[in-house]
This record gives sequence, C-alpha cells and structure tokens, in this order.
Amino acid sequence: MNPPRSTDPSLHGDAALIRAVGFAALTAAVVNVIVGGGIFRLPSALGANLGPAAPTAFLLGALAILPIALCFAAAGSRVSSSGGPYSYVDAAFGPFAGFIAGGLMWICNIASSAGVAAALADQAANAWPLLQQSGARAAFLVAVYALLITLNAFGVKLGARAIVALATLKLTPLFVLAGIGLAFVDWGRIDWIAVPSWDALGVSMVMVMFAYSGAETALIPGGEVRNPARDVPRATLAATALVILLYVAIQVVAQGVLGPALATSTAPLADSAGAIWSPGRTLLLATAGLSMFGFLMGNLLGTSRVVFALGRDGVLPRALGRVTARHRVPLAAILVHGGVACALALAGNFDFLVIVSAGANCLVYVGVSAAAWRLQRLGRADHGTPFLLRGGALVPLFAIGAMFAILATLKSAEWSAIGIALVLLVAIHVGQRILAGPSSAQRHSR
Repeated sequence: MNPPRSTDPSLHGDAALIRAVGFAALTAAVVNVIVGGGIFRLPSALGANLGPAAPTAFLLGALAILPIALCFAAAGSRVSSSGGPYSYVDAAFGPFAGFIAGGLMWICNIASSAGVAAALADQAANAWPLLQQSGARAAFLVAVYALLITLNAFGVKLGARAIVALATLKLTPLFVLAGIGLAFVDWGRIDWIAVPSWDALGVSMVMVMFAYSGAETALIPGGEVRNPARDVPRATLAATALVILLYVAIQVVAQGVLGPALATSTAPLADSAGAIWSPGRTLLLATAGLSMFGFLMGNLLGTSRVVFALGRDGVLPRALGRVTARHRVPLAAILVHGGVACALALAGNFDFLVIVSAGANCLVYVGVSAAAWRLQRLGRADHGTPFLLRGGALVPLFAIGAMFAILATLKSAEWSAIGIALVLLVAIHVGQRILAGPSSAQRHSR
C-alpha cells in the first residue's frame, strides 16, 4: 500500500516545491517587501534628525546597500534552495552559522511583521474609531493574519500574483508623487552638503538601513524560483535600483514641499500629496494601508520558507519542513510564522521588536556578505551560471565595513536586546540537538 499523504517523503524538502516564481514576480516581491510601511513615516523622522540634509541619508544608505545587494545576488545565484541567508551561510560556513543566520532572520521578520501589523491597526483606527478598542483591534489583527495565511496557503502562484498586484497598486501612487512632486519642490529647503552630527547621522542611517532592508526576505523562497542563477541577481539589482531612486525622490519631495513642517508630520507622504493636490492626502493614506498589507504578505511568503528550511534540515521539528500534497506549500511553517507574528502584534511590543530587528538585520548582512565571498571561492554553483563578484573580496569587505560602521552607532540597550536574542537562539539550537539525538546530524541534501 502507498503510505498516507501526510507521511509521503516526496512532500519533504525542496524537491517537493514548485519552481513557479519568475523574474517579474521576484522583482515585485523584493520591491514589495522593501517598500513596506516604514517609508510612509520615515521622511519625517529623517527631517527631524537631519533637517534640510535629510535626502543625503538615502544616498549614503544607497552606498551601503548596493554592495549588500551584490553579495545577495552572488550568494543567491549559487544556492538554489529555500532559506535565503540561512541557506547561504549554511552552505558557506556550516550548520551552526547557518542556524544563527536563519534564527536571526526569523526574529527580524517576526518583529517587523508584528510592528507593521500594529501600525496598520493604528492607521485603520484613524478611519474607524471602533478599532481603538482593544477587542476590536485584536479582531482586526486576527482577521488580517487569517487573510494573509489563506492567500499563502493556496499555492505559491497565488501568493506571488497577490504580491505583484499589491506592489503595482501601492507603488503607482508613490512613483506618481515622486515624479509630479519634483515640480513643486522648493529647492532652497534642501541642503546636499550640510554635515550633520555623528549621533544624528548614526540614528538616521539605522533608520535608512531598516527602510532599505527586505530583499533578504523576498529571496528566501529560492526553491520556488524558476532559474535562481539568472533571476536572483537580476531581480535583486533591479529592485534595489528602483527603490533607491524612489526613496531619494520621495524624501526630496517631502522635504521640498513641507519644509520645516516635515519634522512634525505624522503622515509625511500624505501631507506632501495633500499640499500638492488636496484629494491626494486621502489617496496616500489608503496607499499606506495597502503598502503595509503588501509588506505583511511578502513577509509571510518569504519568512515561512525560513521556518520550512529549518524544519527541512532538522534544526526545528521536521513537520515544519513538509509541504501540502495539493498546493505544495509549507503550510505548517506558514501557520507558525503567521501565528507568532499575530501574537506579538496583539501584544504590541513594537519598540523592543524594532530594536532587535534593526541590529540583527545588519548582522545577517555581515553573514551573507562573508558567505558570498566564501561560496565564490569554493566555486559553488547549484543551478546554471552564477553571478560573479568582481574584485574578489573587495565588495564583501566594503559591505561588512559599512554594516559595522552602522552597528557602531547602536546604544547599549540595542546591543543587550540582540545579545539576549542570540543567547536564546543558541539555547534553542542546543536543546533541539539534545532532544533529536544522533539523527540531528542527518541533514537533507539540497
């Protein structure tokens, strides 16, 4: 007799996944996750920290994120399995380093998902005051995550199509604002050469790196990309270039239209659009909500594959490494990530989660940059002709140096939060190995 579907070995690991994500969907996924909810609040925070020099923060951030994007392109083109940074670091430096990278990724993305969901609930409460009540707010958040899980549970094709649609709907108003808004900019309100204080610049760069982060999440479903060697580098670099242009233009428009009022605005993009065309404020408020939902969609699609990869390799329970027989999606991983993120969103510990997420993301980038160099030296190529980093170790070294410079601006409270998270990760890893026994050493081939 054939074994029951629930125990079918063909439904375990990357071989069970469907490679249905192409270049366009992957590019949309990267842009969709990067352009989340942060950009709708960030311009005012940068304006408060840097004043007229705020647009330069995104330019400096671009210098830091471009080598990171190149390292992701190189590593992603050489490792075709799902898991993103977890799989890259694992392939380069072994299971323990890979687990640390994967665990940090999961913590980062749970934190960012919960924070953005909480922000979405707060924004919705402005339109529907009923949501200010704790019970109604909780029901709203549960409904949001239920919808996200449902969209992801019916196959990667449906999830990818939803992301493309959401990316189109939310990015169109932003590009329109960036393009038309430039004609209304008062260039006297912008100073490209002002030198801010180190503290102000440090805080601003952490914010900017948080805004630029997200490619690592969108690239996690490597096992579902049609041609990783070709599509991962192209999608990563194309999406990064688009986001850099968009962010710089948006900050210039907000700074040039609102001037000093930008620093105190709670909805800077909506206020900028309203100053140009009064109905534009309502449109941008709606766009912000759509953008946050799109971010949550991409976050769940990508991060559930980290959980899947950890289960696939026996680091977490192997049930998380299984996919459904009909739709070939890691439903258990989707439910676990969505459920934990929903619980944290209900708790509303946004500040703590952001602290962990911001610093841990930079540490993940350090690991990926080192992995890209190592994998190129090893000559690893899982699928097709991989992307080549010119100059050997120069790009990874520049990327690592940029991340350490940003990490140096974190305060003791941020470092303490990251340290606690790392200790918990190691404890979970060691506990899993003890419980699993010798079989934990047997890892699925990727």
